[in-house]
Amino acid sequence: MKSGFAAVALVLACSGTVHAQDTSMSFFVTSVNPGKGGDLGGLEGADAHCNTLATAAGSTGKTWKAYLSTDQENAKDRIGKGPWYNAKSDKIADDVASLHSDKNNLTKQTALNEKGEVINGRGDTPNRHDILTGSKADGTAAADTCGNWTMGGADGAAIVGHSDRTGLNDSWNASHATRGGCTVEAFKGTGGDGLFYCFAAN
Repeated sequence: MKSGFAAVALVLACSGTVHAQDTSMSFFVTSVNPGKGGDLGGLEGADAHCNTLATAAGSTGKTWKAYLSTDQENAKDRIGKGPWYNAKSDKIADDVASLHSDKNNLTKQTALNEKGEVINGRGDTPNRHDILTGSKADGTAAADTCGNWTMGGADGAAIVGHSDRTGLNDSWNASHATRGGCTVEAFKGTGGDGLFYCFAAN
């Protein structure tokens, strides 16, 4: 009988584990640009940057995707189903629909980098709140994507959102276009640093 009870206890323990919500980091803003401005090496290079930063921060077992659109792919279709949590286990959104609605929990205090640090926003020096997305507010592709994230020079532009939700449109993913090309210096001119959002797709 004792072994029977042990088996039942084991099954219950295992089933509890399955249903426990994983609140480990599954969302972050990149702490740094890969180094070539809007030339991220396309979506593949951007995804690799997300994975490199996440791994360095101690994340394991997740497939990271950059929240970026191109003329072939929408950002909202790249990031899995959710829910997503930041480095301090604050829930960002339950799913894709809530992420792209007023129900999301994206603020200056929750849109953290992979190290759990706040991204400088409006009023901070330097302001780094312009986050590359190439997307419209609904997560579909916009026209400006720095050549599908392959341009890092004096030409092109990218749609950015504001990680602190302040400024033009108060939008986390579709505030305005950058000016003066796709270099990091150009991004700095409108309040950015060539950062982007990363989500765990699994």
